[in-house]
Amino acid sequence: MAIHRFDPFRDALTLQNRLNSLFQDYNRGQNESDLVSTAAFVPPVDIYEDQHKIVLKLEVPGLKQEDFDIQLENNTLTVRGERKFEKEEKEENFHRIERRYGSFFRSFTVPTTVNHEGVKAGYDAGVLRIELEKRAEAKPKQIKVQVGSAAAVSKTVENKPAA
Repeated sequence: MAIHRFDPFRDALTLQNRLNSLFQDYNRGQNESDLVSTAAFVPPVDIYEDQHKIVLKLEVPGLKQEDFDIQLENNTLTVRGERKFEKEEKEENFHRIERRYGSFFRSFTVPTTVNHEGVKAGYDAGVLRIELEKRAEAKPKQIKVQVGSAAAVSKTVENKPAA
C-alpha cells in the first residue's frame, strides 16, 4: 500500500483550475461562429472491460444514427454528434427548457491492445454502445499446470505397446 501525503488544498486547486478553464472557454467564444463550434453538452459515459472487449455506453437520447460521427485513429476514439432543437413548437410557448441541445464531443484514449478492425457501434433506447475488441495476444490465456510426475506418466502410457 502506497503512502500519500495529505494535501488539503489539492481539491480546491483542481476546482479552481476547472473553473478557470470554463471561463476561458466562455471568453474565447464571444462571437457567434465560436459559440457554434463549442460543445453544448457532454453526454455521460460508462466504460467497462472484460476478457474480450472494452465497452463504452454513452447516454444520448433523441439522436438518430446519422447524427453520430465515430472515429478511431492513433489509439484515440472520438465520438461527435448533434442533438437538434425541434422547431415544431414556438419557443415562447415553452415554460421550461431543461434538455441540452447542440453538438457534443467526447474523446477517449484506448490501449494498444485494441484491435482497430474489431470495433462495433450500436444505438438503442437512447444509449450509444461502442465495443472495442481486444487483440488475441492481449487476451488472457489459461495454462494448465501438471503436478509432480503427471507429465512423465502420460509419456509412459503413450509409449507403452498395446496388449
